[in-house]
Parts: sequence; C-alpha cells; structure tokens
Amino acid sequence: MEKFLIPLASDLIRMKNTSREAINKSAEYCANWLLKQGLSVKVVENKGLKSVVATAGQPDSGKTLILNGHLDVVPGEESDFIPRVEAGKLFGRGSYDMLGAVAAMMVATAEAAKQNASCQIILQLVPDEETGGAHGTGFLVEEGARGDFVICGEPTNLQIAVQAKGVLQLLLETSGIAAHGSRPWLGKNAITHAFETYKRIEQLEFLQASSTFFPNPSFNLAKVAGGGAINQVPDHCAFYLDIRYLPNQDADRILDQIRQTASDASVTVLQQGAPVQTDENDRFVRLLQQTTSEFTGSSVRLFGQDGSADTRYYARHAIPAIEFGPIGANHHGPDEFVDIDSLYLYQRILNRFITNIDERMILHETEK
Repeated sequence: MEKFLIPLASDLIRMKNTSREAINKSAEYCANWLLKQGLSVKVVENKGLKSVVATAGQPDSGKTLILNGHLDVVPGEESDFIPRVEAGKLFGRGSYDMLGAVAAMMVATAEAAKQNASCQIILQLVPDEETGGAHGTGFLVEEGARGDFVICGEPTNLQIAVQAKGVLQLLLETSGIAAHGSRPWLGKNAITHAFETYKRIEQLEFLQASSTFFPNPSFNLAKVAGGGAINQVPDHCAFYLDIRYLPNQDADRILDQIRQTASDASVTVLQQGAPVQTDENDRFVRLLQQTTSEFTGSSVRLFGQDGSADTRYYARHAIPAIEFGPIGANHHGPDEFVDIDSLYLYQRILNRFITNIDERMILHETEK
C-alpha cells in the first residue's frame, strides 16, 4: 500500500486545512479513504469541528495502540499549499507538521487491518491541535478514548519525545494615573510599572530549574499593549507571558509565586496545559525505540519537547503518550518539507511496531 503514501499526503496539503470548512472537508476525505480500505470508521463532530476515528485489529485483545494525527495546519502563502517533489523531499504546508505522518498512519492502519493484527489499533485524525486541541483530542479523551500507548505523529526526525513542557499563558495588567506628557510627575506610568513587574517575575526561582531532558523552563514576553496618545502618561498596560514549565514543576505553585511578586497587578490565566512525563522505561517506549533502531541502524534518542502537543490530554489520565514522526524541516515556515524516504520508513516502522506488540510482548509476557 506504499503507493498511496505520497499521493495521499499531497492531497491533504492541497486542501489548505486552515479553516473549519477545509478541515472538515479533509476529515471527510480521510474517512472515505479509510472506509474504502475496509476499516470501521466514525466521524465525530464537536463544536462544529470533525474528527475521524478508525479502528483495526482485535478490540478484546487487551492491548490498544492509539495513533493520533492532526489535520489542521498553520496559515501560509498560496504557493505553500501546492505540493511538489524535489530532491527526494515532499514540500508543502503541513508536509512535516504533520500531514505526511497522517498519511503514513492511515496507510499503516489500513495494512494492520488487512493483516488482521491481534492488538487493537485506533487511528484518530483531529482538527485543532494547532489551536490547542480541546475540541479534537481533548474531547475524544474526555469521551472515553483510552489506550495502552499513544503515538502522536509530531515532527521528531525519527527520535522519540517522551516528555513535553507544560503550558501556562498569562495576562497581567497594571494600572497608573493619567497625566499630561509634559508633567509626568503628576501621573503614574502604567507601562514602566509593567516593565518593573516583568523584571521581578524574570528573577523568580522557578525559572532557574532544570531536569533530565530540559536545561530550563521557557519564558517569553509575548505581547505588550498600553498607552494612548504620545503626549499622555499611560494609565493602563497589559502584557502577556508564555511560560513552558518543566514536567517536575507545579503550575499552581508557579502561579502563586507570580501573583505574590506581582501583587499590585491583576493576573489572568489564559491557558494552562499539563506537561507530559512518559516513563522512558515504559515497555512500549522501549519496543518502539528498538523497532526504530532496527530500521535506521542507529540508536534512537529519547528527548523532551519544549512545545506542547495533544499528548498532554492522555498524560492527564496517566496514559503513556509520545511524539514520534518522520524526518523533515521548516515546519510553520517557508519551504516546509518531509523527507520521502523517511516517510516510507516511518510507515514501515509503525507496521513493524504493531507486529512486535503482537509477537514480542506476548512472548515476553508468556515468559514471565
């Protein structure tokens, strides 16, 4: 079925999955393709967005693998949505993040169904990972989507991300007293007040922490808004912080530290997402690491992602989840591409991994 892989990924790129209408059309396309391969398929709609859930293998096997991929992509130029093949690479928006991996997961699931895999495989194609994932993966998980192991096909260059930082995004607002710009001593400048508050937060202890996979948390002053006329002392300033904290840190404790430090500012939580801390010695992680190494002929690195992905929705329920995808570059940027040979390799690894779940794990459990 490898002949389907590049045409399938190319079709998904052409769909320009940056709007609700395009994403839903793409979901229907994937559902129809999977139905034609003989899979059991459901289209689940939530908040006007469609997810595709396809199943293969044996539901009563006692082992369930979830393959999770997102159909949405970030906006780009019109030319980004015209797929092209050059020098062994498939170029186009989403080719690397992660429509190439989606196509490979679709083909791998279809092949597992034809081979009558003895474990259960659940393929989830979701609509909104790039905007938080709550209406796709988040909804499916809360509705009962569960498994023994989850692979999200995010870009990892055939390495395995077992951890990801948590997300804490905040809005802080400071107040001042307006006055004429020629007499600033009669007012109180909310912008300089905000700057001083930011500098105090920047020195907090939680930002000095490190862990096995991360040298430090991420701390970004993402946006500042304040002031009116140039000849006026500003009486209001808002600034936005994007904090990615380590898996061994506590978001509530971080928030308490910030609120204590910025006691004269209002603090609003805009988004909070759990970190991922999958055990690097988990049996599925080790099996995937070994399987991938057999194909690549080199060691496979376990690492931590600075950014977040839909793995976090499974981590909330203590379900081992990792990010694992093919080789490429420039996601979210110009000339995004996925290496075609690695895409074929990725699909073969997924199929061998499914076979190894059936054979090696059963053998290992029998020997216990």
